[in-house]
Amino acid sequence: MKVLRVLGSELVLGTLVAVLSVFTAFASYQGSMADSKQNEHEIKAMQELNDGNAEYLTANQFIVYDYNMYDGWYVTDDEAKSAYYQDSYSEQLQASITANPDDPFSDAYYEAMYATANDYFAQSDADFETAGQWDNRGDGLQLVVLFMALGLAFAAWASLLQSESNLRPVFAILAIAMAIAGVVAYLGVPVIAA
Repeated sequence: MKVLRVLGSELVLGTLVAVLSVFTAFASYQGSMADSKQNEHEIKAMQELNDGNAEYLTANQFIVYDYNMYDGWYVTDDEAKSAYYQDSYSEQLQASITANPDDPFSDAYYEAMYATANDYFAQSDADFETAGQWDNRGDGLQLVVLFMALGLAFAAWASLLQSESNLRPVFAILAIAMAIAGVVAYLGVPVIAA
């Protein structure tokens, strides 16, 4: 019974209010930072996705142009026109013809044409993945804030009750339980590598 009275004392309740307030603010701040990082990586990923789409469409245009120039070279009998068509090939087609004259439009040619777009797509995927990790961290920190805020509410209610009240130690125990749950939840929050 004495232990219960100690738990309901002004010192214990004041300490709980202070500790829970600080921990709630700290977890809330970290949650805000995680949300900011999530937003930053999502915006970056969307920009890279847009750039990748633009590069993909540009590569398609160059591929069509290469086919037109190659077809023109293939059907012409005029040496001047033939030289014009060959000079108009993209660097990727010229490299592909040098590497494989029998199959200039090989897989290697398409890989070279789409390389920039694929790099953007890969970076976009990586940034979306990172944004998801920050989102998970933010969600975990919100759970910590929830536990700490509940504990703070219990401690505050306990401090408002008369010192003789039987509910005062009960609320103090609930506040301590929420503080412990908050610490456990905080320890389980994913850490993101910088």
